[in-house]
Amino acid sequence: MSVRIAPSILAADFSRLGEEARGVEAGGADWLHVDVMDGAFVPNITLGPVVVEALRRATKLPLDVHLMIERPERYVEDFVRAGAATVGVHVETCPHLHRTLHQIREAGARASVVLNPSTPAGAIECVLGDVDQVLVMTVNPGFGGQKFIESMLPKIALIRRWIDERGLAVCLEVDGGIAPGTIGRAARAGADVFVAGTAVFGAPDHAAAIAALRGEAEAARDV
Repeated sequence: MSVRIAPSILAADFSRLGEEARGVEAGGADWLHVDVMDGAFVPNITLGPVVVEALRRATKLPLDVHLMIERPERYVEDFVRAGAATVGVHVETCPHLHRTLHQIREAGARASVVLNPSTPAGAIECVLGDVDQVLVMTVNPGFGGQKFIESMLPKIALIRRWIDERGLAVCLEVDGGIAPGTIGRAARAGADVFVAGTAVFGAPDHAAAIAALRGEAEAARDV
């Protein structure tokens, strides 16, 4: 699969949210990543379906919505109606994971399963055939701007091997500390979708930042 760059709106200037979304779209982003936090599963509170709906009106980019919330099954339909193209749920919050993933697909979105750093890859092996995407967190979720956790690289490589061995059309996404210098290592391990917040929205030239990230990832995959 081709490299995709998904800037995280969490790092944007929220006073200019629509403008920021349009800016990364013009700058060559493939998706827009939307972090939803509830202050319970993670120690922060961000946004909900109303903001997702506003982003949907502001940009044509597919919205990759990451639910860092408890009992996400309560809100799947709300986020899909608001415009989410992908809905990601954490294995740690879903006692009935298989059911929740099918709920996402039945609502009309791509289903993504998410792993915290301390959760082993084996926790999602049994649902690989039921998802469109796996997201490996390379920081502990809750806040932007954290340092990439290097020990996640073997997990990424293992999940990549499972996907390839089974011939699955599943994207492998990474989120956390993705920037020049780390994106290449994640790409070599097997990731193909890269969530970058500060590295894009914190750069004076969004297009140049996206191009640099894409170039490093593509070069790493060609090695």
